[in-house]
Amino acid sequence: MTSHLFAICFHATRPSGLARFWSGVLGWESAAGPDNGMALLPPDPAGFRIRFLPGQEPKTGRNRAHFDLTSTSPEDQRRTVARALELGGQHIDVGQLPEDGHVVLADPDGNEFCVIEPGNEFLAGTGFIGALACDGTQEVGYFWSKALRWPLVWDQDQETAIQSPHGGTKITWGGPPVAPKAGTNRLYFELALPAGADGAAEVDRLISLGATRTNFSDDEGGRILLLDPDGNEFSVQRS
Repeated sequence: MTSHLFAICFHATRPSGLARFWSGVLGWESAAGPDNGMALLPPDPAGFRIRFLPGQEPKTGRNRAHFDLTSTSPEDQRRTVARALELGGQHIDVGQLPEDGHVVLADPDGNEFCVIEPGNEFLAGTGFIGALACDGTQEVGYFWSKALRWPLVWDQDQETAIQSPHGGTKITWGGPPVAPKAGTNRLYFELALPAGADGAAEVDRLISLGATRTNFSDDEGGRILLLDPDGNEFSVQRS
């Protein structure tokens, strides 16, 4: 049985503070989680959680992944930006042009995110978190499509995107050039196995698709850490 995307995890210097920020921006309910972390619960039970776990990963350039938040109108976009700033976010410059319609911000821990202008057809119908936009190769997009069994909804000029068969947030990869990886990613995917699933068989399946093992295995917590074809960490939580 295939593991599913359970959570997008943030390594955070202050998990509770970062959870409060994102709970306020998204309007998602927060709850205490394991590992001294916090979690935001999606309004749709079929969606993924957002988890905030203790970590001291230094900020070494831009994150390899960031959220793109959608807007229904110019006023809605302004409200989202204003709410984020009131909660502790800030404007940042990542090279965007004055004529660009999206607004680039950072959360209180320095993690980038964008508030997209209304009328973006690619993100139509995805919900408030329109996309998790990632730096990555075409190969890694193919890997995650097979790993999660989510169909490719975009595959052009080495840019790829996948989306759950149930809809919702898209995960996108921008293709080359991909900046070299420096250190541990602040954001990573957490997969969970259904009850009764064969964890060893699922890990073998992911490796056959292009994942690689690491030396980390949390036997007590039932968690295995792997790397995708671009070297990004992700975990598989065994039942």
